[in-house]
Amino acid sequence: MAMSSNYTFIFNPAADKGRAAGKAGMLRRSISLFDSASLETTRFSGHAGDIALAAARDGATLIACGGDGTLNEVVNAVAGLPVRIGILPVGSANDFLKTFQPSVKNHEEQIRGFADSGSRRVDLGRVDFAKGMSRYFVNSIGIGFTGRIAGTVKSTPWLRGELSYAYALLSVLLGYTSLKMHIKINTPDGFVELDEPIFAFSVSNGRVEGGKFRISPGADPYDGLLDVCILKAIPKWRLPGYVMKYLKGTQIHDPEVIYCKASSLEIYMPESDVMHMDGEVIDRAGGSIGIFAVPLAVEMLCES
Repeated sequence: MAMSSNYTFIFNPAADKGRAAGKAGMLRRSISLFDSASLETTRFSGHAGDIALAAARDGATLIACGGDGTLNEVVNAVAGLPVRIGILPVGSANDFLKTFQPSVKNHEEQIRGFADSGSRRVDLGRVDFAKGMSRYFVNSIGIGFTGRIAGTVKSTPWLRGELSYAYALLSVLLGYTSLKMHIKINTPDGFVELDEPIFAFSVSNGRVEGGKFRISPGADPYDGLLDVCILKAIPKWRLPGYVMKYLKGTQIHDPEVIYCKASSLEIYMPESDVMHMDGEVIDRAGGSIGIFAVPLAVEMLCES
């Protein structure tokens, strides 16, 4: 049975370190069920955003076929436009879906389901950098430790899945020192201010990062707030115990961890370091940075 409406499937074959390319045939077969659907394949960094913007202006429903990075690119291109976005997870981690729609079906069933999906508006986070640059994130950002882990994962294409994250964690830990940060957090109960070395800094809209780490187990992408999880400076030999806590989400009860809801944060870093936004790497983030919750900013397809 043919399916009505206009859909643009934005397919990133480089997702999952190139393994997503093997899904191309399945995608072509599946979209043949639709009355009006096109499959657009990205060819370079930033291409998903170009495709998304053009398709949104034509009134299409967008389906981001990749990982969290592909979704990030699509959302940044069309945020503020009246467009619906679906997610087809063919990336390595697909972390945001673990919060937004944890009971994901197989790909063929999910594609068929897009035709009669409901939709729901979800929050985004926004990061304001120096010199007027801003970018949204859908799932999470991390500076320092988790930023460097994301960078190492990207630079080790010969390792995939959980093994790549384990290798990256150990590689980063060997030469890592806590970052000097001045942080001001605007919480529903008032301001929290820190001016000290920080081992790990994360701000989340979703609950999971890096495939299995429950960085922000209380995150809710509909509450208009972001979840902040900060691990203060600790000796490196204590990190294995914290890794186990982060896998379970129990680190939020640890005295060395600050965990809270926030509408915004101001941070200052005297020295730049690596930052990730939905797993995408920014090599040099530093100086003054603002982080803001943007309530119910984008409409996403979900099970009706």
